[in-house]
Amino acid sequence: MMQIKSFVRFRTPARRDNAWIGYLNGFVLAAIVGTVLTGCVTTSQFMGAKSQTARNDIFSEVDKKGAIPNGYADLEISASIKTHTEGFYLLESRDSLHGKKDYPFVLNIDGQAVVWKVDGQEETIPIHFKKGGRNPEGGSGVRYEIRKKIRLAAGAHRVFFGLPAEDYYREFDVTFKEDRSYALALYEPPISIYLPPEIFA
Repeated sequence: MMQIKSFVRFRTPARRDNAWIGYLNGFVLAAIVGTVLTGCVTTSQFMGAKSQTARNDIFSEVDKKGAIPNGYADLEISASIKTHTEGFYLLESRDSLHGKKDYPFVLNIDGQAVVWKVDGQEETIPIHFKKGGRNPEGGSGVRYEIRKKIRLAAGAHRVFFGLPAEDYYREFDVTFKEDRSYALALYEPPISIYLPPEIFA
């Protein structure tokens, strides 16, 4: 993150009112920068907290086959994201997960969390569509995909899904009806999450 410095230049001789305005401007700028930096830290801490499990009785991963028991609902999760290869950008932080193994996907429902880590597969596709126009996912990169299915009690839940490597997340208050199967899908670009509208009722 870039360090922002502010300089206040006064004419000679400086008047007291001008000096006061200069100090005030410097204070306002410092407050704005501090707010931005605090926001960055808060986002990182929030994502980290959501990756931690506080309980283990909300959902469980299940096989794709089999009937849904009475009083429960299923949530099928699919996500696909493509990043550049490791080292593509010379100035990118060494801590970046782009193009590396163990790319994380985070799910948290009512305090129970799971972090799925994926190694990814290298992918090279044309940068232009056959009918013309640039393909935003074209070129060489690494694609990460997950396909999961979980089962949880029907009723109201808070669902969090995030990509720590992208500083991206979404959180929803939803209601699952019993004996129903739902889908959560993450697409990009741009990164977006789809959930069926009826669960927000």
